[in-house]
Amino acid sequence: MQHNRAGRKLGRTTAHRRALFRNQLASLLKHERITTTLHKAKDLRPLAEKIVTLGRRGGLYARRLALKSVPEAEVIQRLFDEIAPRFKERVGGYTRILKLGRRPGDGAEMAIIEFVDYDFAERRAKKVATEKAAAEKKETLLEKAKKLVTGKAGSEKAAGDEAAAGEKPKAEKKAKAEKAPKAPKASKAPKASKAPKAQRPASGGKKGPTKGGTPRKVGGG
Repeated sequence: MQHNRAGRKLGRTTAHRRALFRNQLASLLKHERITTTLHKAKDLRPLAEKIVTLGRRGGLYARRLALKSVPEAEVIQRLFDEIAPRFKERVGGYTRILKLGRRPGDGAEMAIIEFVDYDFAERRAKKVATEKAAAEKKETLLEKAKKLVTGKAGSEKAAGDEAAAGEKPKAEKKAKAEKAPKAPKASKAPKASKAPKAQRPASGGKKGPTKGGTPRKVGGG
């Protein structure tokens, strides 16, 4: 017979097992319903009961003890502000376990652990509303982006149209100028021929007969 061996090791070390239950407890407080194996759900249930009792107690010291178990400020704030007030008139028994049968593959027994006042329809409606709001926000962002893109493209198109409109009259003027016949140029008057220049006698050259000079003698002597 084995004594002083309460709880399950779940094939994990102590640190690993504590981290596992810390994460599962945070998920349970955040979503109010999680699916896990049956043995994990049975070991998680007492931890959830104790932390809800701390939430019902309230006060700074209780918050610090809760933060020691789940070091997430947003989750602990939700526990003290939303979850714990719902169980103000209830003494214990805040959670329940629903069996789901065996998991295909390894055959592990599955279960759902949730708070007893969990309303599936309400949570589903909230989830659908949240998804719808997110989709609408995404659509509005896409529309804004499209408007920005189309506005930019429209301004570029308008600028291109203005440039084309400015180039059109220039092209028309050029075509008209090419079509118009050119006037014939007036023939230039022939240039007057210049008078020949008088030849000047060469100075210091051959001596020739000069006017008024003495005639040469004929014959010798």
